[in-house]
Amino acid sequence: MYVLRGGRVADAAGTREADVAVADGEIVAVGDSGAVDDAVAERDAGGATEVDVDGRVVAPGLIDAHVHVMMDGRPDVSTAVSDSDYAASYRAASNLAAAVEAGVTTVRDLGSRGTLALDAGEAVAAGDIDGARVLACGRNVIMTGGHGNWFGREADGPAEVRKAAREQLKAGADVLKCMATGGVLTEGAVTGAPELTPEELAAFTDAAAPTDTPTAAHAHGEVGIKNAVEAGISSIEHGTFMDREAAEMMAERGTYWVPTASALRGIVDNGVEAGIPEDAVAKAEDAAERFDDAWDHAIDAGVPIAMGTDAGTPFNFFEEIPQEMAHMVDYGLSPERALEAATVNAADLLGLDDVGRVAEGHRADLVVLDADPTEDVEAWQEPDAVFARGDRVA
Repeated sequence: MYVLRGGRVADAAGTREADVAVADGEIVAVGDSGAVDDAVAERDAGGATEVDVDGRVVAPGLIDAHVHVMMDGRPDVSTAVSDSDYAASYRAASNLAAAVEAGVTTVRDLGSRGTLALDAGEAVAAGDIDGARVLACGRNVIMTGGHGNWFGREADGPAEVRKAAREQLKAGADVLKCMATGGVLTEGAVTGAPELTPEELAAFTDAAAPTDTPTAAHAHGEVGIKNAVEAGISSIEHGTFMDREAAEMMAERGTYWVPTASALRGIVDNGVEAGIPEDAVAKAEDAAERFDDAWDHAIDAGVPIAMGTDAGTPFNFFEEIPQEMAHMVDYGLSPERALEAATVNAADLLGLDDVGRVAEGHRADLVVLDADPTEDVEAWQEPDAVFARGDRVA
């Protein structure tokens, strides 16, 4: 049991003075010292560990709604497919440890080889490895030869797409992911061009409906975004060429946007000189020029936003996930809205109702910061302490 004493609490409900008591992986009390002492007295059998957080702020652990645990930020991510299963497993474990030490307590893997991410999630839940909690899609569903074909599940036509989606559910997927358009990191793919057809996308969401499983669509171009929204996809990943009509459709239907600004920054800021394929750099530079407009449309329309980084893509490292918060503020979100995107919004998208807040009954996924993140977005960098599932991990 831990008691975080003498600080302030900051989450989507605002910032207030409060102590926090944690026991058995859960937040058991948030409030003044008297209320917390009462909770400690009720539960404490052998003495609680007091943590002095005077002058600091206790906030929820971050949630990254878009990562790839099989990737490690190398310049050419397609080369990861040639690594052995053993090497990929070690890399996944390292990535998850790096994430949680940075204050990221939950991640959603949106495409890795085989059952790698699903297995990693089970290993974390069982306590076999230390790291962020993992929700995973298994394998991406893509058209034959489409974006990410080197590690996805290729399928053509509604029947094949439906079967491919069901295969992921059978394997234990927490979310289903498809490629609605081409992408930056697959040679020859046209970034914004539609790939899966409207009929295929409808079959994809139809497969998810009986279990109420969330769905995600990689979609850069406006046509692919609209096709995915019409099909009932839960979240649009990247959305780089989003136009005003697409934004309004998303806002009306409550479709989440996961912008992944870190992915474009990693490619554009490093370039061919760093070993990134020339084709990918050219496409990323074109996408970056249009990304500002997508943000303007999304913010004006009121599109719900969840934080995601695409961690694992070139120079986009798991230990640097919190930098996405600053990127979102650069594009127009307030620090408060960035916090919401990375906590309560992301939790809602992932279907988690007990994470993302510093509140009694929620999971004890917490970070201790030197400044108030609702005022200073850089507060997320280098947390003083991290608690995951009630254990202090950093």
